[in-house]
Amino acid sequence: MALSRKGRHAGVDYWPGFVDALSTLLLAIMFLLSVFVLAQFLLSQEITGKDTVLDRLNSQINELTQLLALEQSSKQDLEDQLSSLTSSLSVADTERSRLQDLLASGAGAAGAAEERAGALAGQLDEEQQVSQRALSQVTLLNQQISALRRQIAALEDALDASESKERESSTRIADLGRRLNVALAQRVQELNRFRSDFFGRLRDILGGRDDVRIVGDRFVFQSEVLFPSGSAVLNVDGLEEMAKLARALIQLGGEIPEEIDWVLRVDGHTDDIPLSGTGRFRDNWELSSGRATSVVKYLIEEGVPANRLVAAGFGEFQPLDLEDTQEARDRNRRIELKLTEK
Repeated sequence: MALSRKGRHAGVDYWPGFVDALSTLLLAIMFLLSVFVLAQFLLSQEITGKDTVLDRLNSQINELTQLLALEQSSKQDLEDQLSSLTSSLSVADTERSRLQDLLASGAGAAGAAEERAGALAGQLDEEQQVSQRALSQVTLLNQQISALRRQIAALEDALDASESKERESSTRIADLGRRLNVALAQRVQELNRFRSDFFGRLRDILGGRDDVRIVGDRFVFQSEVLFPSGSAVLNVDGLEEMAKLARALIQLGGEIPEEIDWVLRVDGHTDDIPLSGTGRFRDNWELSSGRATSVVKYLIEEGVPANRLVAAGFGEFQPLDLEDTQEARDRNRRIELKLTEK
């Protein structure tokens, strides 16, 4: 009688399917946002490291620039000193020439001129030595300035390379995000295809029963098909239907590619009438969880891999029908099967 009554009042309720589809879409969006946030976080970490390197390189460039300015100032001083010494040398040469002329013009002044010429020659030699040392210092400074310029060029090259690497990293992260989006879309499409195939096989196996139907992306069994009232032990009809389900699931599992980490989620639901609390189950939470677990354990006994099954209990808190009628309560007492990813 319960089954016939359910057959008369059973209908296709599209709203839960729409809600589930919307929830799936939201989960996909949240996953994409998580990937984007992760990519942004990795990019910010890499950019922060690059900024630190750039700051250090800029600091070194500033220090080298100051050192170069100091060396250039010292070079200018030495060049000025060299110019002064060169002028003194020119004056000394002129004086020596004049003394030589005096030596040639008078023998009387030869001794004094020779003595003066000797003193000037000594002074000239000393100035030449000073000039030579100045030239050596200028040469050394030129070499140091050349070395500093090479270091600055190397630092600029390193800075350019760092900026180029940063741009390449940004490009790689963007490409990774695109590839993840494509892979996610492909896996969702493949799973949807296998889910449709699975539901089609179940529909053929179960023979179009009124008390077993598809709601959105889930296959729904009314609890009375599988369990006695208030019990989580599968009845004879329930064992037969779950054996059919196990055969279809094992066949489908051999066809799904290994890279799709799929599971069959078994959800238990009850109506909103509280339990007495004196039986095996204290409340609807325990009853719904117990029924889902019974289905999962029986499927495992029939050969379905345990790692491909999930049991969940929802109590009375996920109703299909919100009406306060017996028919609505009948619809809300159910077991739902959903093929999804882990």
